[in-house]
Amino acid sequence: MNTQQMEQMGQFKITVWEEENFQGKRCEFMLECQNIMERGFNKIRSIKVENGPWVGFEYPEFQGQQFILEKGDYPRYEAWSGNSSYRTEHMLSFRPIKCANHSDSKVTMYECEDFQGRKFEMCDDYPSLQAMGWCSKEVPSIKVNSGAWVAYQFPGYRGYQYILERDRHQGEYRNYNEYSTQAHTNQVQSIRRIQH
Repeated sequence: MNTQQMEQMGQFKITVWEEENFQGKRCEFMLECQNIMERGFNKIRSIKVENGPWVGFEYPEFQGQQFILEKGDYPRYEAWSGNSSYRTEHMLSFRPIKCANHSDSKVTMYECEDFQGRKFEMCDDYPSLQAMGWCSKEVPSIKVNSGAWVAYQFPGYRGYQYILERDRHQGEYRNYNEYSTQAHTNQVQSIRRIQH
């Protein structure tokens, strides 16, 4: 089944509200939204993901801090920002993560930029990269061989979130600046597969 067929069957569905606790103006989406303000919203303060994984962004045009949104309810910003060291109380754009496949995900981390140096392939979730043998707090380049992943700045799936997808950049993130528009460091200490 291709992505277009999945979209037609409702594989991706998210409902957003302008206020916390599912109050105020609401709108359902099955496709990406580059700028919620163009729909008459000032901000998004609560979310319900019914189908598919999504990535939310702090600013319009998929810019700023990223937040993974898997199936479930997000009544307030703490629910999507989680244990992030950086909190934002609103979201202004979002899109589905179409290549997520929890049962078939593989990623390769490299100790230097441009896929140089020691490498480590993973097919599972790691709450602490150092505990599994990665000798550094930094991951300068990553290649997503299949699926979609969320990398975190700190152990225990905390800190900045970086959504890494096979169908973006051809899965190649040659340096940390390609992890996201707000990546200020190549510090990655935990990583997990995105649930679909």
